[in-house]
Amino acid sequence: MKKIFALVLALLLAMGACAAFAEDAIIIGISGPLTGPYAMYGLGVVHGAEIAIEEVNALGGIQFALTYEDDEGDPEKAVNAYNKMLDDGAALMASTVTSGACAAVAAEAYNDRVFMLTPSASSPTVTEDRDNVFQVCFTDPGQGAASAQYIVENKLASKVAVIYNNGLDYSTGIYQTFSEKANELGLEIVSVTTFSSDDNADFSVQLTEAKNAGADLVFLPIYYTPASMILKQAKGMDFAPIFFGVDGMDGILSIEGFDTSLAEGVYLLTAFSADAADEKTQSFVKKYVELYGEIPNQFAADAYDAIYALYEACNVAGVTAEIANEMDGFAPVCEMLIPVMTEITVEGITGTMSWQATGEVTKTPTAVIIENGAYVGAK
Repeated sequence: MKKIFALVLALLLAMGACAAFAEDAIIIGISGPLTGPYAMYGLGVVHGAEIAIEEVNALGGIQFALTYEDDEGDPEKAVNAYNKMLDDGAALMASTVTSGACAAVAAEAYNDRVFMLTPSASSPTVTEDRDNVFQVCFTDPGQGAASAQYIVENKLASKVAVIYNNGLDYSTGIYQTFSEKANELGLEIVSVTTFSSDDNADFSVQLTEAKNAGADLVFLPIYYTPASMILKQAKGMDFAPIFFGVDGMDGILSIEGFDTSLAEGVYLLTAFSADAADEKTQSFVKKYVELYGEIPNQFAADAYDAIYALYEACNVAGVTAEIANEMDGFAPVCEMLIPVMTEITVEGITGTMSWQATGEVTKTPTAVIIENGAYVGAK
C-alpha cells in the first residue's frame, strides 16, 4: 500500500505540473497539502474532485478540467499555487483545503474577483467580508455547537474534558463554541488543556488532568496525527473515556502503522458516512476504492460535492467555457455565480446543501463511530 500511495502521489504531482486542457472546458483549480503531515486531506480532495469531474463531463453538457498544486497547507505557498493556477487558465477555485492557507488565498481572490468554493476550509475568516467565497464543509463554530448538542442529546457523558491545539485557529474556534454551547446546555466541562503544535508527541499532562478530573468523555477538536498519539497514550495510562472528534480527525484510520483498535468506539461528528446506504454514496465509495484503494474520507466527499455544486451553479448562471476562457474570464464568471449560490440547492453525499450570502453552507452533520476499524453511522 505504501508503494501504491507513493506512485499515485508522484503521478498527481506530475500531472498537476503539466496538465493540458481542452478549449471547451472550464478549468477548476485546487490547491492543498499533497505532501507533508496533512497530505491525506489534500489527496482526498483531489481524488474526490476527479471522480465528480469525470461524472459531470459524461453528462455531455458543461465540461470541467482540473488543475491542482501542492501548497503543503502553507499560506504563502498557497498564494503562489493560486497564481500559478490562474496562469494555467483556472476560472474557478474549488480551493483551498486548509483554513489558514484558504484565508490567504481568499484575500487575493476577493481582490482579483475569482470565485471560490472551498471544500474543506472551515474557519469563518475564510468567507468574512468576501462575497465571492463559499464553503462546502461546516464552519468551526457550527462544528463546536453541534458536537455539544449531540453529546447532550444522546447522553454520552456527564463530565467532559477538552484537549485542543491553541496554536491553530481551527481547533481554537471549535473549542470556543463547544464550550459556549456546553455551558448553555448544562454539560459540565471538568478539564481544559492545550498544546501548541501538531508535532507535539507527549500528552501525558493533558490526559492525566482529564483522568483525575473524572472525565467520562474527552472532546478532541484536533487533527488526526495528534489524536492518534492521544489514543495510544490513553491506552497506556489505562484511561478509557469516550473520545469524540470532528472532521479534522477523519483520516485517523489511514495513518500508516496506526493500531486501529485504539480508535474503537471513537465518535466523530462529520459530514459524511461511507457506509450510508443511499445509491449515490455507495457509487462514490465503490469508484473511490477501485481507483485509490481506500475508503474515501470526508474531505474527498466534500470535494465531490463541491464539483457538483459548481456544476449546478454554472448551469443556472449560464456560465460557459467560452466566457470562462476569455482573457481574465474568471472575473465575469465570478459575478455571474455569486447571486446564484444563494438560490441553488444541491443534493450531495454530504447532505442537502444551500448557501447563505455570508458563504456559509447549511446542511445537517452526521455522527459516525469507529467499529472494527471502520466508520459506521452512529445510532
